[in-house]
Amino acid sequence: MRRRRTPLLLAGAAVLGLLSGTCAGYLVQAGREPTALPPLSQPRLAQAGGGAPEHLSAAQDRKVKFDGDLRRLLLKKPSDAREAPTRSGEDGWISLARVAEGYNDPAGGYAWQLGSEFRRSAAVGWREGGTRTVGIQLLQYRQEEVLGARHVAEDGYFYAADDGDTDSWAIPGTGDGTAYVHRTPETAYGMTMYTAEAYAWRGDVAMEIWVTDTGPIRKKTILDLAKRQMERL
Repeated sequence: MRRRRTPLLLAGAAVLGLLSGTCAGYLVQAGREPTALPPLSQPRLAQAGGGAPEHLSAAQDRKVKFDGDLRRLLLKKPSDAREAPTRSGEDGWISLARVAEGYNDPAGGYAWQLGSEFRRSAAVGWREGGTRTVGIQLLQYRQEEVLGARHVAEDGYFYAADDGDTDSWAIPGTGDGTAYVHRTPETAYGMTMYTAEAYAWRGDVAMEIWVTDTGPIRKKTILDLAKRQMERL
């Protein structure tokens, strides 16, 4: 009881002190003459000279650029290359259902893309040199509650780096964009294929690039593709 009572006594003394001080202060203030209030008017503020800054051009305004035809931001197929099949069909657009088909678990991929606020996607693909295939995909997100483009790029970084026999390099000018070359080939449908991939994001658009070939893929090949595609964004 002693430990509980001491703080109570101290608190009671403090309250009494505050009350007596407040009463004394009120009596002193009541005997003084009222003080006039300062005037309400304020000095006139001078308006800054010069006109408003010029609007950004469509080429400089990323939002205007990204809200246009997403397909126009894709790299163009080289003149000496042949068309290669992509999930986009003939018009270059990829539906959410087709995007989900690229996952090992399409149903899970569909739900994950929805949660990332998927908006739309476009792709282009070509075959060059007889054995090399290139595929480029841009994915755009609404980004009202989550940074979908960044999440998708980070997902790409994680799984690409998960292969132990892989070299990786930063994509210039992208912050965290990364290109990967897998040294160990994969065998599918009786063919041995080497693969390389790249992921990056800018604003609300994520970029994904895949390259496959029957021989090893050079660092310069995937980095050049990724750098040129990001420059278009």
